[in-house]
Order: sequence, then C-alpha cells, then structure tokens
Amino acid sequence: MKIIRHLFNLCALVGGVGLLFGCTPRQENVPQYDTLNVVENFVIDENSVPIFPKKAALTTDTAQRFSIELPKRCTVDWNNQAVVSVVPEEPIEIVRLGVGDELPELAVSDYEFRQLTVKEALDKLLEGTNISVIEDGELTETISGSITSGNLADSVELMSKMGRAYYSYDAENQEIHLDHRAKWLLKMPKNESIIMALLDAMHGADMRNLLVDWQDKTVVFEGNYQTEREVAKILADVASKKYMIAWDIDVYRVYPRTDNPIIWMNLLPAFGDKNVKMSVPGVVGRALVVGPEINTKTLQEFLSQQSNVVLISQGTFVIPNGWQSRFDIGQCSKEDRLETDLVIGAKATYGDFGGKNKIDAKIVLRTSNGELSSFTIPSDVGDNYVIIGIPTHSFVTTPETLISPFAELVVFMSPRIISIVDANTTPIADGTEVPLVGDALRSFLSE
Repeated sequence: MKIIRHLFNLCALVGGVGLLFGCTPRQENVPQYDTLNVVENFVIDENSVPIFPKKAALTTDTAQRFSIELPKRCTVDWNNQAVVSVVPEEPIEIVRLGVGDELPELAVSDYEFRQLTVKEALDKLLEGTNISVIEDGELTETISGSITSGNLADSVELMSKMGRAYYSYDAENQEIHLDHRAKWLLKMPKNESIIMALLDAMHGADMRNLLVDWQDKTVVFEGNYQTEREVAKILADVASKKYMIAWDIDVYRVYPRTDNPIIWMNLLPAFGDKNVKMSVPGVVGRALVVGPEINTKTLQEFLSQQSNVVLISQGTFVIPNGWQSRFDIGQCSKEDRLETDLVIGAKATYGDFGGKNKIDAKIVLRTSNGELSSFTIPSDVGDNYVIIGIPTHSFVTTPETLISPFAELVVFMSPRIISIVDANTTPIADGTEVPLVGDALRSFLSE
C-alpha cells in the first residue's frame, strides 16, 4: 500500500510528464474510497468480500444447544403455580427392540455347559442343526449351568442373560446374532412432570443418547446389561413412589446502585418476621426459608429498591421422592454470563419429619471447580427458599473485572409436591396435573 500511495503522489507532482513514468489520468470507473483498513495485509472496504479461515466439520454451537426439552425445562408460569397437585398412576413399559424372528420350536433336555462363552455354549447346543451363531460384539464372560428340559427360545434367553449378552434371530439365514449391547423402547406416562423425572433420573445414571418422542411419549435408548439394570431400578423405584418433588427456580444477578452491599436485614421489616421462617448459613452465602408472601414478584420489588436486578436463568426440574437431580443454569440462561457455569443440585424427601410432614432437602451449588456451598433445609409445603450472599466475583476467573465487588447471585427456589394416586380413585383420565386447593389442600397437608 505504501508503494502505491507514493507512486500516486509522484504522478501528481510531475503532472503531464507523468506519462513518461507510466502514470495515467484517473478514470471515471475507478472506485473512490474514503477510508482504507488494512488487516493482516488484506485491504478491507465496503466492496470487499470477507475471507474466513476454514472451520473444522463440527456441529455449530446453536445447533448443538437445540433441544425440544428446553421450553419445557426453562419456563416457569409463576402466575399459575400449584404447590400441591395430583396425577393418576400410569404403567411404564419397557420393550427391547431388534429381537428378530422367533426361534424354531425345538426341545432342549439334559444339556450341561461348564466355563464356556455364550457363543461356545450355543455352538455346542446347536450341533447337528443348520443354525449358526455369530458374535456381533466381543463377549468374553464365561457361563456354567445345566438345562433339564425346555425349549430352544428359553434356553438361548437363559444363556444370553447369564453371559450378559443379547441375542436376535435371523430366520432367513438361520443365524443367531449375539451382542453385548441392545436397544430399548420405553413407553412413558402421559404426564410431562413424570416424564421429566424419568429423563432426569436416566441422565443421572449417565445415559446421554436418549431419543425422546414427545408426541408418542416414548424414549429410545441403547446400552449394555448394566444400563438395563439401572433403568429397571429407576422404573421400579419411580413406580413405588407416591410423590414427586418439583422445583421451580429463578436466578438473578443483583447490582447495588451504590458502593454498598444489599442490606438484607431490611427484608424483615419489609415482609415481617413471620414470613422469614429460617436462616441456614453455608460455607458461602445463606439460605432463607420464607413464606408464600415472598415470591418472585415481591422479591424483585424489594431488591429493586436498592439495586438493579437481572434475570439470568429460569427453569424447573422434577425428582422422584428421595432422589437427587440438578438444574444447569447455563442450559436455561438468557445469555452467556459468568454464572452459567453454576449447577444447582437438589436431593429431597417428602414425608414424616419429627411428627410433621415436611420437605427435607439438601441444596448444593457447584461449578466446574467443585462445590461452592450447600444447605440442608427442612421446610413446610408452600414455603420458598431464597439463597443470598453468593458474590458474583465467585465466578470471575480474571485478575481484574469491571463487576462491582458487591454484585451477588440470588437464587429463588419454590418446591412443589406432585402426588401420584391410584387411577381408579381419581376422575383424572388424561394424565393432567390437577392442583389441590381449598379443603382438599388442607386435608392433604394435615394427613
């Protein structure tokens, strides 16, 4: 660029003599530029075509974050929240996919096998038949046992289970295929809260590749023998529960308007002593158990008198009674913020607590660097939690920041009870949650 600029200056000085130096008069069709930007030896102007470096063949961030579950998880209708609701009990069915054709009707009697792999045991059993055994996955576990009498299908099923393997039969090619992995279809109940609880429990068992059909209310998943056992345990446990506990959450960042922290003691005269029932200190922060009078609306009104309040994240999750689950703030965040690394874990049991029915909960705040704080909180149905005093600087990773040292994270949590009842004792037929109100709610809480 410097060479071209000097050449034009030389042409201007020599005037008509410029032809001798190869300079030509300016043409009308030559574009005029007001400014020129030079970035890494490229001239950037309004007529330039951007040039970008080649990216690797990876899923884009926005496509990676796409999820049909997010609108269900990341939305809370605070105006229509029911602290207690009932849903009818529904059966949950699990079906293995890809089992193939039915095995021939062959009788098995007095068959014994010792320290053989499943393939070796089946090869020995099927000697003299046209059926071959093929391993689609490596199966090294050995089995021992005997079959006094039975049919071929039951015998193959027994030996496969003993070797933690799965089989499928191809009748056309007369082949039994063995693998250590299988695929299942889980037929879920109609109620979305129960579905979310099942999915959260399965995620907690480290099952990630879940294909959820929200229209058919089914889940397809793959796994091994351990996966099948985990899911069976989850289904049995969920089916035995009378309650689910749902958590609705708002997460705020609070900026004080002055160079002073939030004066939380003002909460007492603002709402009255009776509406702040308990104070639970943590390693960092403090959890307040508050009455229904302190909700998202009244809390924001109180905070706005001293600070600017920004809603960072909002969402809900459901856990079976006695189970634990988590809420990822980043999954439901309004935008990328420092706090989106935070995970709120909850484990809770609803039932008898010293002669009274209470929600006995443990709330844990974690980041990728480990546990930040935790709170053990017993509360009545209808109470809310307000976690205060978590400095925003807890999430700052740089030596310096523009964020005020008095900015803090505030978490509002509202637990709900979902009562699962016998479908024959309730008129509910479509799996919809029905809130308990009035005398029905008082009766429920007094049980």
